[in-house]
Amino acid sequence: MNYEDNPKSIKYYVKRHLIDQKEFYKGKTVVDFPAGNGVTSKILQDVGANPVPIDLFPEYFNIEGLDCIRANVREGLPLEEASADVLICQEGIEHFSDQFEALREFNKVLKPKGTLLITTPNYSNLRARMSYLLSESERYNDIMPPNEIDSIWMSDQTITDEIYFGHIFLIGAQKLRVLAKLAGFRIKKIHFTRRKSTSLLLFPFIYPFIRVSNWITYRKNLRKNKDYDMEVKREVYGEVYRLSIDPKILIQSHLMIEFEKEQEARNVAQGLKSRHKEFGVT
Repeated sequence: MNYEDNPKSIKYYVKRHLIDQKEFYKGKTVVDFPAGNGVTSKILQDVGANPVPIDLFPEYFNIEGLDCIRANVREGLPLEEASADVLICQEGIEHFSDQFEALREFNKVLKPKGTLLITTPNYSNLRARMSYLLSESERYNDIMPPNEIDSIWMSDQTITDEIYFGHIFLIGAQKLRVLAKLAGFRIKKIHFTRRKSTSLLLFPFIYPFIRVSNWITYRKNLRKNKDYDMEVKREVYGEVYRLSIDPKILIQSHLMIEFEKEQEARNVAQGLKSRHKEFGVT
């Protein structure tokens, strides 16, 4: 069975999303990065989109009639600014050493109100949290913590000097949210993927503590940080609190989050306030 037809694979849920939303994707320019072997680009083509496949190792792309562009996100994507309607980053963000700059690059190539769809192993589910507590590994009793033996997934000096890292940079929902926000995106929708059985078993025992603990933290922080008015704090802290107690995030195997570009990345800093004194202020 192909991965895109296997409910245990995140590719299955991406495929289902693209088919369900084919009217939205029809005629749109969609960047597929990293494109891998091209499965998602082929599905995009089938639903009427105009896929733009990009990958660090385009040698592994094997979809006839489509060309995959070589690119390293650290050096920028070889596309014009505001040229894409959608960018799909499927199982890629956890491999990027500078996730913030990657998100800023995604912002640059997307049109205003453009869509960014990110999937990544869910480092916020209960199993992952328990695993990190016990062994600082993504799967305790199964995978060692990140190391130089298991974490180099691809390195071919005859093709490029770049190294394709494994899951060294796993990211949870909260960090992904704030980095995306600082890069000019807002969360539009969290898609549900497959339930993780271990997280489901842990849920009834741990969830009450998660809810109470996060509520206390939320209420405490509303009273702090006098630099922002209450309306702003309720909006920001409220979204963070809802992510913290969202059952979907706590039990599903992968994160699949749809973002919308709400502003240019270069303009984000204008609305931020420093927590520390500005330079020269005594």
